[in-house]
Amino acid sequence: MSTLLEIFLCLIALIFARFLYKVVWIPFHVQNVMRSQGIKGPSYKFIHGNTNEGFSIKQQSMKYPMELSHDIFPRVQPHFYSWMKLYGKIFLTWVGPQPRMVITEPELAKEILHNKQDMYPKMKIKGVVKKLLGDGLVVAEGEKWSKVRKLANHAFYAENLKDMVPAMIASVEAMLEKWRKYEGKEIDVFQEFRFLTSEVISRTAFGSSYLEGKDIFEMLTKLGFIVGRNAEKIRLPGIEKIFRSKDDIESDKIEQSLRNSIMAIIKKREDKVMTGETDNFGSDFLGSLLKVHHDSVKKNRISVDDVIDECKVFYIAGHETTSSLLSWTSLLLAINTDWQEKARKEVLELFGKENPTSEGLARLKTVTMIINEALRLYSPVPSLVRRAKGKVNLGKYEFPENIELHIPQLALHRNPEIWGEDAHLFKPERFAEGVAKATKNNPMAFLPFGSGPRTCVGLNFATNEVKIALLMILQRYKFTLSPNYVHSPLVVLTVCPQHGVQIMLEPVGV
Repeated sequence: MSTLLEIFLCLIALIFARFLYKVVWIPFHVQNVMRSQGIKGPSYKFIHGNTNEGFSIKQQSMKYPMELSHDIFPRVQPHFYSWMKLYGKIFLTWVGPQPRMVITEPELAKEILHNKQDMYPKMKIKGVVKKLLGDGLVVAEGEKWSKVRKLANHAFYAENLKDMVPAMIASVEAMLEKWRKYEGKEIDVFQEFRFLTSEVISRTAFGSSYLEGKDIFEMLTKLGFIVGRNAEKIRLPGIEKIFRSKDDIESDKIEQSLRNSIMAIIKKREDKVMTGETDNFGSDFLGSLLKVHHDSVKKNRISVDDVIDECKVFYIAGHETTSSLLSWTSLLLAINTDWQEKARKEVLELFGKENPTSEGLARLKTVTMIINEALRLYSPVPSLVRRAKGKVNLGKYEFPENIELHIPQLALHRNPEIWGEDAHLFKPERFAEGVAKATKNNPMAFLPFGSGPRTCVGLNFATNEVKIALLMILQRYKFTLSPNYVHSPLVVLTVCPQHGVQIMLEPVGV
């Protein structure tokens, strides 16, 4: 009996020692190593790190709406903004005992995003985020990422994008037909664009409609809110397997329902091939995935779980970022009616009242400048996140293995050394000679879609969709900001307007 007790006490001692090693020794060791290299940050607090402090700063920031300013970095990431002022452009913070390096130096961002040795992979995800993204393109690594990236590149390459334009136009026409009843009235374009972008991704990537994918979007949105609520909650390893929260239970149910709904769309496509109704799986993104899933060579196949994960990622990425960009661009044009008129003039000169063509989209110079400036001021994704695969040398610094590396685009996009003292103002003319001249030949200062081999594969897809929607709106309507608009940018999955974007519609020519 005494021997068993001794073994039990030894196990308890080992567990406790390991716990102290992870939550005491490693944090203080990393903190000291970083300080010896001149990198500081808020002090590590036992177990919680800086999570409570960061949460408190964010809560205070979100307490009231902000003034109508485009300087949203202090609002959306107030903890980063505060610590950056205190500790400089590179600083160390803590999510529990996990070290996080925040980097706002463009040259260091370039080293991370363009590293050819794969020393800075994506973060390993778990919990609710895993249920949302699975092991899809956004988080996949190695051979799997390479295989799915090729599929995505093919699905969204130039010729296929050209074929998607009619579906985008049809979706925008359906939205604008509904807008007729709002002429002379107020409309919340954020909600309208959420429906529009959902419809577009459903039609172009999955051969379905918004109504068919409605449940999928609603479930993804619910999971997104759960992710937001749990983003930086500290949970000790293994504890979630013993004590399951309400969010854990709800997210499990949503994940299963989500899987069932996507499987129904997959099976519908497969059945058409099996019954001979069609002779292939189609050329859209879902078709490309199913073609590889059913490849005759076993080693080339992807599993059905892979297909489901990629569907989830593209349902999210295909509408969240685009609806955010369309909403903020509309806000900027509703305020800056001089630029709205310049854009309308360009659209009418190129297309008149006719629908756009894929060739014509590339000739939209003023509209492109406006979109780039909207991406600079209201980047849909607030941070790019990587990790150090091993001990790494970055610039003049040496970082330990598995440290998180955060690159907040909103900070880079407002760097006065690159953009000037008016960096917080809406000035599309910055991009008159392209991105390179706007960033003084420092492209890492403009990262709305990331950079390097993991640049967003849907970049051209999203840009085309935004251009088509904007120009078709400009052909038909003038719009100004409603007095009911409340400026309150918020991060859920992307940077979105918490209370919508209300504008007043007036038909062109009235």
